Amino acid sequence: MKVYKTNEIKNIAILGGSGSGKTTFAEAILFESGLIKRRGTVDAGNTVSDYFPVEKEYEYSVFSTILSIEWKNKKMNFIDCPGSDDFIGGVISALNVTDMALMLVDASSGVEVGTINQFRYTEKLNAPVLFVINKLDHDKADYENTLVSLKEIFGNKVVPVQYPVTSGASFDTVIDVLKRKMYKWAPGATAPEVLEIPEKEQERAEKYYQALLEAAAENDETLMEKYFDQGTLTEEEMREGIQKGMIARDLFPVMCTSSEKNMCVHRVMNFLSVVAPSPDQMDGPINTDNEEVKPDANGPTSLFFFKTTVEPHIGEISYFKVMSGKIKEGDDLTNTNRFSKERLGQIHSVAGQIRTKIESLEAGDIGAAVKLKDVRTGNTLNEKGVENKFDFIKYPEPRYRRAIRPLNESDVEKMSEALTRMREEDPTWLIEVSKELKQTIVSGQGEFHLKTLKWRLENNDKIEVEFVEPKIPYRETITKISRADYRHKKQSGGAGQFGEVHLIVEPYVEGEPVPSVYKFNGQEFKIQSRDVQIIELDWGGKLMFVNSIVGGAIDTRFLPAILKGITARMEQGPLTGSYARDVRVIVYDGKMHPVDSNEISFMLAGRNAFSAAFKNAGPKILEPIYDVEVSVPGEFMGDVMGDLQGRRAMIMGMESESGFEKIKARVPLAELSNYSTSLSSITGGRGSFSMKYATYELVQSDIQEKLLKEYEASQKEE
Repeated sequence: MKVYKTNEIKNIAILGGSGSGKTTFAEAILFESGLIKRRGTVDAGNTVSDYFPVEKEYEYSVFSTILSIEWKNKKMNFIDCPGSDDFIGGVISALNVTDMALMLVDASSGVEVGTINQFRYTEKLNAPVLFVINKLDHDKADYENTLVSLKEIFGNKVVPVQYPVTSGASFDTVIDVLKRKMYKWAPGATAPEVLEIPEKEQERAEKYYQALLEAAAENDETLMEKYFDQGTLTEEEMREGIQKGMIARDLFPVMCTSSEKNMCVHRVMNFLSVVAPSPDQMDGPINTDNEEVKPDANGPTSLFFFKTTVEPHIGEISYFKVMSGKIKEGDDLTNTNRFSKERLGQIHSVAGQIRTKIESLEAGDIGAAVKLKDVRTGNTLNEKGVENKFDFIKYPEPRYRRAIRPLNESDVEKMSEALTRMREEDPTWLIEVSKELKQTIVSGQGEFHLKTLKWRLENNDKIEVEFVEPKIPYRETITKISRADYRHKKQSGGAGQFGEVHLIVEPYVEGEPVPSVYKFNGQEFKIQSRDVQIIELDWGGKLMFVNSIVGGAIDTRFLPAILKGITARMEQGPLTGSYARDVRVIVYDGKMHPVDSNEISFMLAGRNAFSAAFKNAGPKILEPIYDVEVSVPGEFMGDVMGDLQGRRAMIMGMESESGFEKIKARVPLAELSNYSTSLSSITGGRGSFSMKYATYELVQSDIQEKLLKEYEASQKEE
């Protein structure tokens, strides 16, 4: 493969919902380019894109796949992305390193919620979009309804470049309104016959042509003036206007295909080779110093690694984009993230497992390197003296969590290593070994996401594992003011231990001043705030520690020990053993001994005084609450609302967006365990949701009672 200049490169993400035919479309692209001589199928498990064992097992894409081809003196780097929301990480990373999206829409099922979700990411990243209505040969294909849905949801920027004369089982003819030609396939033919548009289609074709002509002219003043003067534009001028409209996201062209029968795929590739923007036509990425980095082949060399895979007999393969400059085999670079040196061995252009050694790559191009020494997903490599660092890929919060454990205890370390490696391949995994919950928690995007993880552990790594219900990270706090004191005294010959601490606890409220007087049982306690510390607790919430010691009752050198004792006790609340939070502690008196007092004495005295005060301060359990945003078709609104209310949700708002209803709610984490599965069941897979931690709130009294009984029972068992 030759070395391509930046303006000869096209980077394109292939998107679409599950079942829209992306993998089959990708096979057709590779076949048309000559890279493969025979197209594989998903059923046969022999496609270039879905080549991992787990993908063959489940017959759906789990990973994004880079497919680099040569076409019309251009290099086209396609990234075939998974369609399921569970594997959205591949979509997000692909959109961040490509310059446009080709979005397949299934003509038999129309615009689905997955399509809308993926389109939202193109909006966030300001990426051009080309819609391709696929599966036009399907028995239930309906081009007109699909086009109407596209326009209703995405607006009048949706403009056809082609349309089928008929869709369904008889699909064999497409009118190309840009070329002003008709393409007709004979049964079994691989290439169409190019014909003039018949008279019966002239009116319809002219209507679409005028709409495309106006949309192309609108995006360039010179073209607009020429259009007004002459009433038309040349095909080349229209392509120029289409490209500018796509880059500005003022135009979303629509094309037609049957990727299974390889109809119109060749035409789509020709169209992309001309109108898809090259990297130097798009805004450059912003580095962590908030500087734009242009894809300049003559600039300093920077590589960004956006994907990692581990393949049998090869090892780790690292995929990168050349953000600036150029690279060649043997270049020495510096890893800005890990402060290490890295020498590039062989560099490759890739199409799935097909790797082609390449001499060099220039700015904007995408390639791969094998067995790098110390590179991770998200790392930046620079030439000497360059400090670029990129952190522009933002993944969504996880939506589904389970505790995982090996059936054989001896596999714990092996499982941990495998999970760490798998997170390198898919950064949307979150792996947490929770000291608090005494569980390893795996969080991902959905049930299928975790299902594939389990399959890979058991089949690739030979580790038998099971998922169990994760514990909820409850918190404990107080609702009243309480006072306690504790004397720690121990004598065993020689120097003993002595420390006495008097303290007050109350709920911590941000910005609330410390009172100067407290009353307990008619007795006043005057407070002088000599020193105030606000400690951000590792587990969330705060502890305010107030030193109100007067007259030297306790030497200031013992106060850190008292604080240490208090924080240690907050790691195990008295109700359920959960972390305590949001407490103000005022140490106002105490006693010490000139010989026997030491740090351990005051740590124990502080710990026990706090424990006694906490138990008498109306302790309550807090539960984590999440902001949940659900997007569903209108006909499922009632059922989804009912299900949410059954999960103790507080509805925060509702609105319509892109033909779907959006519900915003706050829901306890304890009620979200199986929500992904439940929503899919209620909506037939057409609903989606996102969730993000919001706050901790007091649990209802009946739930607190239940939790207390469960904790008491578990303590007896232990």
